[in-house]
Amino acid sequence: MNATALSHYLFFLAVLLAASWPLGLYIARVFQEQPCGLDTVLGPVERVISRMTGAGTSGEMNWKTYAVAVTLFNAMGIVAVYAIERLQGVLPLNPAGLPGVDPFVAVNTAISFASNTNWQTYGGETTMSILTQMAALTVQNFVSAATGMAVMAALIRGLTRRETDKLGNFWKDLTRTTLYVLLPLSVILSLALVWQGVPQTLTASVAASDIKLPSPTPVAPDALGGLDTTPLATPGQTIALGPVASQVAIKQLGTNGGGFYNVNSAHPLENPTPLTNFLSMLAILLIPAALCHTFGVMVGDRRQGLAVLMAMTILFAGFAWLTVQAELHPNPLLTQAGAPHVPSLEGKELRHGVAASALWAAATTAASNGSVNAMHDSFTPLGGMWPMLLMQLGEVVYGGVGSGLYGMLVFAVVAVFVAGLMVGRTPEYLGKKIEPFETRMAALVILIPPFTCLLGTALACVIGPPDAVANPGPHGFSEMLYAFSSMGNNNGSAFAGLTATSPFWTIAGAVAMFVSRYWLIIPVLAMAGSLAGKKRLAENPGTLPTHGPIFVGLLVAVVLVVGAVTFVPALALGPVAEHLAMTR
Repeated sequence: MNATALSHYLFFLAVLLAASWPLGLYIARVFQEQPCGLDTVLGPVERVISRMTGAGTSGEMNWKTYAVAVTLFNAMGIVAVYAIERLQGVLPLNPAGLPGVDPFVAVNTAISFASNTNWQTYGGETTMSILTQMAALTVQNFVSAATGMAVMAALIRGLTRRETDKLGNFWKDLTRTTLYVLLPLSVILSLALVWQGVPQTLTASVAASDIKLPSPTPVAPDALGGLDTTPLATPGQTIALGPVASQVAIKQLGTNGGGFYNVNSAHPLENPTPLTNFLSMLAILLIPAALCHTFGVMVGDRRQGLAVLMAMTILFAGFAWLTVQAELHPNPLLTQAGAPHVPSLEGKELRHGVAASALWAAATTAASNGSVNAMHDSFTPLGGMWPMLLMQLGEVVYGGVGSGLYGMLVFAVVAVFVAGLMVGRTPEYLGKKIEPFETRMAALVILIPPFTCLLGTALACVIGPPDAVANPGPHGFSEMLYAFSSMGNNNGSAFAGLTATSPFWTIAGAVAMFVSRYWLIIPVLAMAGSLAGKKRLAENPGTLPTHGPIFVGLLVAVVLVVGAVTFVPALALGPVAEHLAMTR
């Protein structure tokens, strides 16, 4: 790694960790309903919403009621998004006259955005009207992120409360998260993006006139073999516009990832400058990192949050370094053909460079975000493998907003269970005994995503449409494995090179996204309910400290072992085989 890339890498990590601390403390005040500085402005809005939803009078919920509320709310979101997509041809704010979305694509997109995945089987600027982008997709970017944070808050309450079945109120958690956390941060980031040139308008498009290049120099042979001196002219172009900045802001902050444009943050209007690139990349990881501090405050021991944050940071720093290193090396096939010995530039935006593109790839796959500023399909085999493996670890490094932390806490439960087996005593985490029910729920949360990923990939190989994959051999297998790793872990990024608009891919993908979101939330809430009903045990000489370096190392090892054991055989058939074929 050269000095420029290393300084960019270290500066990003430093800013991320520094900014996460005050934000984490602020979010803790929001969940604990303490004054947070925005109460005067947003308090009346919250009270109106509470009266409308009944959150102010319904009281706290047990885990089953909380799970029902989460499921019903998200189901209504899926139906609403599907309806808007299908009817957009007759709805307002459709100046381009776009027709209703294909039913298979509409189902896939509705589940994708409601589940915080934002996998895109469509080109945003050519498929979705302005109303659909705003009222369907952007709204889901807010509430799907808030849902993950609400479930996280319920799990933390389960760890801190004693002998109760109450985990809080989903409607209140959803409202306060949206109003006090996601909305203010999105406004700030939106204004910064507009300042840097990202569009924010209800205008559908602008026409770029022809650019004529007069030249007295002969430029091309004519049909008779002579020289044609006619000036060249580029054809006119229609450039799509719309409310881009507002959607980009919440897609990054909410770890959603769905772009306004088809090529996402590789588009010069979504990500025009080095500053927007850095701010967007910071926004992707900011809230997930901050929630570790929130966890420490809410459990009454900030060291617990720092331990989780340290485990996440160690894993992210290692995988990001490997990704950047892989892309800074030249393509061996081009080197053998006599090309200059330069970093791999294929698929990169030169205005951002190789190091920034590779670092973004690691950040977006670590954070369950899915936005891209370069085409991962064009990365070197190992450069594409490390981001893929980050998703396959379960999206816990740093993971999605809320979902990353509750996923890592499930791994922490497994880590203390393993430690308990090694010393022959009942495992405990934060004073709560980890018993068979908790271990079964943890097993479901950890095993469902890899099962979904590998089963989907196997089905794609056997019964998927053969023309969907343009690249045969190991690279084509990598494209399919990446797709289901993305959908099966609610990430949403795409390897590209894969045509995913057929009924098989849209329906199989929708099922994978639905299962890996909601079949995980329910076991997490069940675990929270079980923990909340237990007594809190006092520490004793046999208690495993869960805030020190030994536990951090154990937690990192558990995450790596689960991911490696599960996916190494599949990775060997895809990126590893492709790398060996290139370097033989």
